[in-house]
Amino acid sequence: MRTVIQSFRSVKVVFLVLLALAILASIWLPYTEFYREWKFEGKAKIREGGVRAEVINSSPENKVTLAPPSTSGFSPQVRLGHTSGDQWEPAIASDRFGHVYVLYPQYLGVPGCTACPNPTMILVISSDRGVTWAAPRQIAPPGTGQWDAQIVVDPIDGQTVYASWLQNGKSDIAVAKSIDFGATWSVVIADSTNAGTDKPILAVRGKDVYVGYNHTQTVWASSSHDGGATFTSVKVNANGKLGWSLAGGGAIDPSGNIYFSWSGYEQNGGAKGPVHLYLSKSTDGGNTWNLKELDTSGAPPDCSAYLCGWAYLGAQITMTSDAAGTLYTLWNAGAVDKGPERIYFAKSSDGGNTWTSKVDVSSAPQGAAHAFPAIVARATGDVRISWMDARSGGLWNTYYRASPNGGKTWSPEVDLSTYVAGYYYIQPDGFSFPFGDYYEMDIDDQGTTHAVWGEGLNYDSPGSIWYTKGK
Repeated sequence: MRTVIQSFRSVKVVFLVLLALAILASIWLPYTEFYREWKFEGKAKIREGGVRAEVINSSPENKVTLAPPSTSGFSPQVRLGHTSGDQWEPAIASDRFGHVYVLYPQYLGVPGCTACPNPTMILVISSDRGVTWAAPRQIAPPGTGQWDAQIVVDPIDGQTVYASWLQNGKSDIAVAKSIDFGATWSVVIADSTNAGTDKPILAVRGKDVYVGYNHTQTVWASSSHDGGATFTSVKVNANGKLGWSLAGGGAIDPSGNIYFSWSGYEQNGGAKGPVHLYLSKSTDGGNTWNLKELDTSGAPPDCSAYLCGWAYLGAQITMTSDAAGTLYTLWNAGAVDKGPERIYFAKSSDGGNTWTSKVDVSSAPQGAAHAFPAIVARATGDVRISWMDARSGGLWNTYYRASPNGGKTWSPEVDLSTYVAGYYYIQPDGFSFPFGDYYEMDIDDQGTTHAVWGEGLNYDSPGSIWYTKGK
């Protein structure tokens, strides 16, 4: 009898311990970054959290040589970065000396590095305007995971390279600087929030360096006026009462005004409620900001069949400035809740005070899903745009157009995506699903467009990044 009572007490103790752990987990879990992204933004990836031995033991080499351009004017796409593991959300920049830089987070491990966290920020450099590429390497000792790549070349000297990413559980906004064409980097922490952030947007002009990023309902900006040595941080939407905010683009005009474009979700935790597309501007070095709404979208389309969360295909707005200070924006938005979205363009010639009416720049049939706008401008009136859409029987492709006159007229669409054998998520008519919350383009000193984007099976894995260049 005593044995039975002791066994019962032991079971009771175990039950009470498990109950206490469950209660603690229910209290702690909502404050974790994984939970916040999965519930509120729907971005947490299943593959975050572990590395794979087969990735670590694979070869780190992937020296790439670009094929000549096709009749479209662009070269066939080539895979950049490591060829094992997953490559996600690439950023790109070019300088005036023939270098092109691509920065991205490497998931599931880094070949040849047993101590690298998941993910680790990887840098790939071309020294001949994108024709050949050196082997991928770490940009800086990671220590903790590194997310959300940004890389920019200072337009004033055309040489100094800046990069940014999130680390330390996404609570630290790191900014790196190189003055020797990416050979070595100095790294500072622009802001340490003690809470998860997302989507850093890097903008540079001379000594002015800005990073915009979102923290749940609010957008923040960290500003430096000494070339990235020191930063101060302020809220961009100080009185925001949104459910969620997502930074999307940024630019500094020739007068030194700084702009960030971003999306404001009225409700979080699911695909419901309208999404507001905003532009914020500061004329005093990032100390104070004013706000302008450019458009409103319906709630995001559902993409749970591809393992992504509620905001992945939602409205997103990016922006740029040309040499004359004309501002250009490109965004995806939907007319109805959860319906397929379109791609829209608008511009401002007075510092963002007034804007042209939005123009649908895609020739895809109505009902085709659109997402992930990318835009870049350089000389006066020279603006180039890109986006992804699923017009090809549900498969996705990356499309491109250019305008020499500030968007008055556009070149015919070019499909940058080309078939590559050996990847079951890449078919002759397109790829299965966009791989990354964003992708980027840049224009080099010879007027060539450089583009890098992600293609995958679904939101989670597998996936890889692809590069092309052309005019």
